[in-house]
Amino acid sequence: MGRLARFFLIAGALSGLIACVSAPSPDSEMAADSVSEKNEKNPEQYIIGKGDILEVITWKEPDFSREVPVRIDGRISFPLLDDIQAAGRTPGQVRDEIMIRLKDFVNHPVVSVAVKASVSKRFYIIGEIAKPGEYPLIKHLTVVQAFALAGGFTEWASTKDIILIRHEAGEEKVISVNYKNIMKGEDLDSNVPLKADDIIVIP
Repeated sequence: MGRLARFFLIAGALSGLIACVSAPSPDSEMAADSVSEKNEKNPEQYIIGKGDILEVITWKEPDFSREVPVRIDGRISFPLLDDIQAAGRTPGQVRDEIMIRLKDFVNHPVVSVAVKASVSKRFYIIGEIAKPGEYPLIKHLTVVQAFALAGGFTEWASTKDIILIRHEAGEEKVISVNYKNIMKGEDLDSNVPLKADDIIVIP
């Protein structure tokens, strides 16, 4: 089996595994569609996921300021406020709920919520790259930036035959990436921003 075919086989297996793990249940499919629609209308709004770390700061109230992890059930624990749903919401929506609940304990609370660490969204890079593996998806990260994040190519990399495998609307999409052309200022449209569960294959 050739090297290129072997990488495609590995990528296909990884892609299938990701699809199985991330496939929505019938009960959650409508919620996922709603979140997707909100993202299209507000592309700058980050949707919080399970495992993310949130930084909650309440002005002049250190007892109500802390870093909190989003639990596996999608909620966060906060003193005196009971559990708060975080997964599937934006930081602004979580902030608004915290402010409403804090009014029973703080006069005119001023709260900010930020994503301290994005753990829930990841991408994968395999093949002839210095550090192949799974990486957290940093906001606005592009394909070329992912190469740098993973330590650059090995000396055997075929940088004109790179592919990006992406799942959208239940279908697998393959995007060709010619790194040599991008470095020449050509084919710049292929240097796309990465999305969650993208797989980059470098033969």
